[in-house]
Amino acid sequence: MTAAERRNQLVDTARSVFADRGYEAATIEEIAANAGVSKPVVYEHFGGKEGLYAVVVDREMEMVLEVFSRAMLEDRSKTRIEQIALALLTYVEERSDGFRILTRNSSVEHSGGYSTLLNDLVGQVENHLEGEFEQKLLDPELAPLYAQALVGMVAMTAQWWLEVRTPPKEVVAAHIVNLSWYGLTGLKDNPVAIEPSALPSDQVSAAR
Repeated sequence: MTAAERRNQLVDTARSVFADRGYEAATIEEIAANAGVSKPVVYEHFGGKEGLYAVVVDREMEMVLEVFSRAMLEDRSKTRIEQIALALLTYVEERSDGFRILTRNSSVEHSGGYSTLLNDLVGQVENHLEGEFEQKLLDPELAPLYAQALVGMVAMTAQWWLEVRTPPKEVVAAHIVNLSWYGLTGLKDNPVAIEPSALPSDQVSAAR
């Protein structure tokens, strides 16, 4: 193998080990053995387990951002939402080990991670919603709130679907659109919060 091919092989092997065992339990010995190399080869390429983990996380984040960005290019807003949901679910389906790494908590210090990834995705959606809100005479300053809600809904659904794998991803994406799109098309410019006095007594107590 060339140095680049060996590096890619080690990243692919490490992704599988980290996904199965988590950062703390995974060892350089296991990764090297699975790749059919000695430990010094791994250290030569990445400096250690933390460096290797950082490369794995960075590559997964780049992949998610790429598929998400392609989905954002769709011209029609309704189709764009469906494509975003379907793109993330497809990534989950095809690279389950990578998605597990992104969503699993670990003590390793790393600038990337799932929260960083979601913030990047929220930023893209926020920019889109600002223009949509201005066209509909809605307050564009609320775009960050709605961007957080939309990305959160898709991301949490993807985590759930990772384990259940049913219904099919196309159906899941359609239902995400069903909830989000028809909510967006009926947005009010000044929604009124429910007053506690309007709730049943048992719900008022719970709210307090």
